[in-house]
Amino acid sequence: MDNTTTLTFTMTAYDVLENYKNELFTVFLLLYVVTIILNLLFIIVVTQNKELHMPMHVFTCMLSINEMYGSTALLPAIMSLLMSETHEIPVMWCQAQVYFLHTYASGEFSVLAVMGYDRYVAICNPLHYHNIMSASKVNKLIALAVLWPYIMFGCLYSLTLQLSFCGKFIPKLYCVNMELVKNSCSSVSYISTVGLIFILLLIVPQLLMIVFSYVKILRVCLKLRSNGLKTCVPHLLSLLNYTIGSLFEIAQTRLNMSHVAVEARMFLSLYFIIIIPIVNPLLYGLGTQRIRLLILKLSIRKRSHR
Repeated sequence: MDNTTTLTFTMTAYDVLENYKNELFTVFLLLYVVTIILNLLFIIVVTQNKELHMPMHVFTCMLSINEMYGSTALLPAIMSLLMSETHEIPVMWCQAQVYFLHTYASGEFSVLAVMGYDRYVAICNPLHYHNIMSASKVNKLIALAVLWPYIMFGCLYSLTLQLSFCGKFIPKLYCVNMELVKNSCSSVSYISTVGLIFILLLIVPQLLMIVFSYVKILRVCLKLRSNGLKTCVPHLLSLLNYTIGSLFEIAQTRLNMSHVAVEARMFLSLYFIIIIPIVNPLLYGLGTQRIRLLILKLSIRKRSHR
């Protein structure tokens, strides 16, 4: 294979933001700080209170860690490119960004699937919950949620890493795998096909787990006239939030979006890496009464020590 001819990519989406880059930099910085603070606060509250050392909260902490990983991998790079004069990114950094973005997205869905299974066990088998969700089982689920997306996407991405690039322009705020493929020197339509297969492998097992869990939960709640489904509201809202973000990203990557206003495309691009990491800790923190009370106690305790 030929050596790489392109050393940098120009991110053309930043051209339309040139007149507002100082204001947008401030907004992105504030959003990044808020994301880190909210997710760190949630993790601290859970780790410092033994009554919250339950599988569901452990999985939610995993969600927060993943969201800090995704935000840290992407937002500082976006802010740097925003203030850059040329809006150029080295090919190697672009390739790293692709890996971060896709593992963040697939890791998020894997954790949400495991959380759905936890809700199924808690509602459908409450008397056996602690036996089923033992420490060993929880550790295996954590390992599965972490390793599966990294291994599966790594296999797909190994094909992209073998490409040489002749194109120099990426019409987005950050790098994605399909844009790298489009800039390849040779025709590599097979990567698109293989990519769809790997996407199915990354999505279908988790999707089946979620559908199975909620079918069982719904059946039990209807049969027993239970209010157990109410405990699933934060998880269902997280799934809805993730689905919206995924559809936005897939639409931009796979469809011709040239007829859509540039500002709208910018919002769709940023939804996945800004809205989701902020909304989820709010859903599981402020949206959960027990955690909300503990956060309130923590803030009162800090004020009393002043």
